[in-house]
Amino acid sequence: MTTAAAPLDEIKLYFDYKSPFAYLASAPASTLDARFHVRVRWIPYQLRIKGKGERSQNSEWKARYSYLDARRAAAPRGLVIKGPRKVYDTQPALIGALFAMREGCFRRYTEEAYARFFRRELELDVPAAIAALLADCGTSATAYERFLAGEGVAAYARCVAEAEADHVFGVPFFVFRGEPFWGHDRMPLLETRLRESALAR
Repeated sequence: MTTAAAPLDEIKLYFDYKSPFAYLASAPASTLDARFHVRVRWIPYQLRIKGKGERSQNSEWKARYSYLDARRAAAPRGLVIKGPRKVYDTQPALIGALFAMREGCFRRYTEEAYARFFRRELELDVPAAIAALLADCGTSATAYERFLAGEGVAAYARCVAEAEADHVFGVPFFVFRGEPFWGHDRMPLLETRLRESALAR
């Protein structure tokens, strides 16, 4: 008689497709469950960013520096990160992520969403563009449009409520056993905590 395996520890990962730092975290985060006895649960969460003219001069300098820093980290990995031309409402793309999870194509969808957006080849706020991307990933554009207009809104609202309960203020934002880790550059700290917890495979 075999006994059931113990449930895996969960790592929550809050992400938004318009964040260059969430993009940088995406690929290494997708390998965590292969390297540790954990399950990564990806949770869409939209950053609320002020647009040009709404930020202070210091905030403008910080935004420019942030993209410089992101490009420096991206270059050795062959990733392209171009700054967006506007502030995006990414809810259509984030609901698209929930739909992709349901349809079993989340990883491909996420890789393409990040890469295309930062090459300025995808409008994250245009449902028709998200539907076309999902079709490229082998699922139904029409089914996504129904999901976006119906149950996807409620599913996304639950993600937002969970983020608020976890005190999420930016992305990528990891939560392991109640401990938060903000930023792609905090992933080594997270991995240290996982090894300390005897979770390495």
